[in-house]
Formats: sequence, C-alpha cells, structure tokens
Amino acid sequence: MNKGRIKSINGPVVIGRGMKEFKLREMVIVGEKKLIGEVISIDGDQGTVQVYEETQGLKRDEDILSTGTPLSVTLGPGMIGNIFDGIQRPLVQIKDDFGDFMPEGIGMISLDKEKRWDVTFDVKVGDFLKEGEIFGHVPETDIIEHRLLVPPGMEGKVVELVEEGSYTITDKLLKLEGRKGEIYEVTMMQRWPVRVSRPIKKRIPIDRLLITGQRVFDVFFPIAKGGTTAIPGGFGTGKTMTQHQIAKYCDADIIIYIGCGERGNEMTEVLEDFPKLQDPYSGKPLMERTILIANTSNMPVAAREASIYTGVTMAEYFRDQGYHVALMGDSTSRWAEALREISGRLEEMPAEEGYPAYLPSRIAQFYERAGYVKNLGGTEGSVTLIGAVSPAGGDFSEPVTENTKRYVNVFLALDKELAYARHYPAINWMNSYSQYSEMLKNYYDIKLDGDLPALRRKFLDLLHQEAKLNEIVMLVGEDVLPDDQRLVLEICRVLKVGFLQQNAFHKIDTFVPLEKQFEMLKTIDLLYQWGKKALVQNIPISQIKDEKLYSKVTEMKYTIGNENLEEFIQLNSEIRGYYEELIRKYEVTT
Repeated sequence: MNKGRIKSINGPVVIGRGMKEFKLREMVIVGEKKLIGEVISIDGDQGTVQVYEETQGLKRDEDILSTGTPLSVTLGPGMIGNIFDGIQRPLVQIKDDFGDFMPEGIGMISLDKEKRWDVTFDVKVGDFLKEGEIFGHVPETDIIEHRLLVPPGMEGKVVELVEEGSYTITDKLLKLEGRKGEIYEVTMMQRWPVRVSRPIKKRIPIDRLLITGQRVFDVFFPIAKGGTTAIPGGFGTGKTMTQHQIAKYCDADIIIYIGCGERGNEMTEVLEDFPKLQDPYSGKPLMERTILIANTSNMPVAAREASIYTGVTMAEYFRDQGYHVALMGDSTSRWAEALREISGRLEEMPAEEGYPAYLPSRIAQFYERAGYVKNLGGTEGSVTLIGAVSPAGGDFSEPVTENTKRYVNVFLALDKELAYARHYPAINWMNSYSQYSEMLKNYYDIKLDGDLPALRRKFLDLLHQEAKLNEIVMLVGEDVLPDDQRLVLEICRVLKVGFLQQNAFHKIDTFVPLEKQFEMLKTIDLLYQWGKKALVQNIPISQIKDEKLYSKVTEMKYTIGNENLEEFIQLNSEIRGYYEELIRKYEVTT
C-alpha cells in the first residue's frame, strides 16, 4: 500500500507529498479520520486530492493511504428503493446506525452485504457465457426483477454453479473458465468506476417517445427514450415540480433522481414525498422502481461533483439489464458551481464567470452517457438524461445554460411570467424546442390515426403568429385587427389554457394518454377550421366566438375522461352543428 503525507489543506482540496507512486483518479484514505478522497493531479512527488467529506480537523503530516482502485460504485441488488449520498453511501442505514448526523470516516459503505436475496438461474454447468449476459434473476421489488449480469471483461464456460436459493451479494454464485484456462468467480455485485462509461455493443437510432402524460412534452416538445433534455429556469419557475411530474408519470422502467446541491428543505420534500407516491402503472409505491441520490447544498462540494457520475453509472447498469432508465439531475448548475469552487481552490485559470475552461467538455461527457443501445448481452435498453439548470436571475445566456444547450436535443425553457400567472408547466413555447419531433414521426404514425407532427407544426406556427400580434395589440388594442387575426388570438387562448396548461392536482388532468392529447388537439383544430369557414362568409368574430362553445372546448381536459374518447365525437359534432347553423343563418339573411 502506497503512503503519502498531508502537506497543505484548502477546504476539500488536500496537497500531499510522497505521492509519486499513486495513480491519477485513485481513491485514497486521508488522515486519521479516514476520510474518502480521490487523486485529481500528480506533479512529481506532489499529489492533489479531492476529499468527499468535511476536512475540518485534518492536520499536516497525517497519512494519505492508497486503495489501488478508482472511485467506484457497488452495483447489485439493494439499489432500488434506496437513498444514497453523492458517493453511494446509504443514508437510511447510516441514520439507523449513527443517528441524524453523518459521522466522519465511516468509509465507503454502500449496499447491504448481510442481506440475503433469492436467486434463480438461467444457466447450467457447461454453458458458455459472454460478458454482459444475464445468468440469473433476483426479485428486488414487486415491480423490478434484478437481472444478474456477467461483468464486462469476463467470459467462459460455467464450471461451477451453486444451487438456487438465498445468498448475499458477496457470495460466489458461479465459476467461469476462460478460453485460456483463466478462472473467474462471479457474485451478484459488480464494482465500476463512476467516471468510465459502461461498454455497449452499439447505439441504436432514437425512435421512441418517453411518454410523460404531459401534453406540452408529449406533443409539442417530445422527450425521446435515450435522449437528452435540459429544463432551465429561474427561481420559482417549477423546475423541481416539472421533474417530479416526469419522474412519476414517465414510462421508464426505473427512475434515478439526483438532488445535486439543492436546498435542504427541497430535498427533504423529495425524500418525504417519493416514498408516499403511487406508481400509476403498477399501483405499487413509486419507490419500488426509484433510486434517490441526495446531496444538499450544505454537503461537501466534492461529493456534489461526484453525485452526477454516481447516478449515471447506476443508470447504465440497469440499462445493461435491458431496462429503460430516466435520470433526473436537479440541478446541473449546482454541479457546475462545485466544479468552479474546486477549480478555484486548485488555482486553475478561470474562464467565463469563473467557471473552469473544461466546463463544456464535462457537460458534454455527462450528456454523452445517454442513449438507446444494444447491450453486450444482446438486450436493448436506454438512459434518458433530464437535467434541470438554475441560471442566476433566470439569465439563459450564462455559461452553464449556454453550454448545456449545445449538447442536449430538448430545451424546455421555463418562464417566470407564466409561472407567476399560474400557467404550469411554465414552458415558454417561443424559446423551447425538441429535435426529436421528426425522429418520432414513425412512432406517432403507428400509435395514432393521423399526422400529429403536422398538427404540431401548425399550432406552433399559430403561437408564433400570436406572439407577433400581441405586440401590435399592446400598442393599439385588439379591436383594430382584422377578424382573421383576432380568430388566431382566440384559438391560441383556447390552446394555451385548454391544452398547454395542465393541472397536476386534478385526477383526470394530471396524466393524459397520448391518444386523448391527439383528440384534444384535433378538436381545437376543428374549432379553428370552422371559424375560418365562417369568416369566409363574412360572419363577424363576435358570432364566430361563441362563449359557451369555446368554454366547452377549453374545459374538455376536465370533462372528458381519459378512457372516454368517444365523447370527442359528440363534442366535434356540436362544433360542426353550431357553425353549419350559423353559416346557414347568414346565407339566408344575405
């Protein structure tokens, strides 16, 4: 074991001497308190260590001990439903063992190595297993079956296999003999370096929607399975609530939620609310398919920087089992601030607004770990990354937002004016975009009877027209506009209130199936088409805009149940009937 000594201490950054034998990115034990750290640079005999715990009380000349391994997470049964800190230490277990405050120097405890799991096997002695193949199963929760994988880098013939039964994650389950006679012993658990992507066979083109049940996402700015999404917004615009809503209702198999540097009271709300939420797909508690990583703003910044990598490594592990994983990072701005603080303590040359010059590459490295892939074992899985961004003062031109925008394909810009007007989700349709809309055209064509992308483009164009018209209205009033432009304003009001605005606390409106979303949009389009037909007959806008009819279309999100789509036929018939009668009446009078 290599040993160095502490030369200087600057917050979470410790300079050591006698460290020329240490490796870059190696995990180390620092001082008498046995704090966990990571070697981030070596210069001759001197090494720099990033410490993941509070360094108060460390002294010069205390030992720095090598472990010989990089910062890694333990992957295996026991992750689902658990709550970890930024370096995968289980917070519930630590509270039970040590009380409300985490003591220093408790080491790298992670998964429970005493708990026994029931194992069934898919293989027998004599079978040849390749890396990444599934060899057994563990019922981790009522919803999720943990699929045991041959670790990457191992393959061979099964020469020993234990009987099916109850085992701990450290028990040896099978023995493989490689092509050259090497022997591999396989357990339920794997260790994997957090900063290294897990290997895959190949990437698959993205062509499937991540269904969220939120109309503004599923229709206007779709998120794809295996895709990348940023949700930037100032304080109070609803970033956390938007992520909660996606986490609860998206059709991903597994949810990983990272509270990265958020306020303690916000994280407390997450930790208290998530265990109480019911999974809308299974009726079971949502925690039975969720992992929480809690790293509040008062925790050490180095652990905050590591928490993003810890979460995405867990996501890749479940992806390798053939699951679709959605990872929520709340927020990547706090992660970037941790990078900035550590960079400052390292006395690196600052770039824009004090952030390190490598900020863009770090953001890119994180989002590059998303994707829809074919795994080593032949299964398909995906990791969808959804990162909240918290620009100071809501300024989207600051470095974190600007650089994130370069690497994500969906940009959901939250707007404080919409939020203060109680329009939720407060997605600004003028500044948001999704590059997956055309990629998902075949998906929409298969799922729906009609051209949803074309309808989406039509209404986005109307919303842009409305924005220009509103500038004129603010100057001279709405009455001076011609009737066709006033009709655009009226239809856009229906669209914004009746479609884009969604009530998370209403039992019908909180989650809306894609089929109903399409029917709602077609109904609003029908209202617009008949309005234009009436305009051709020189019918005044005051007659075209029937308050009762427009109100009924706006309220359809509440009045028509998610399973009662046949009621749209009656509503559409009512729209046609009203305008046919109106046109007939005016033809008679003229």
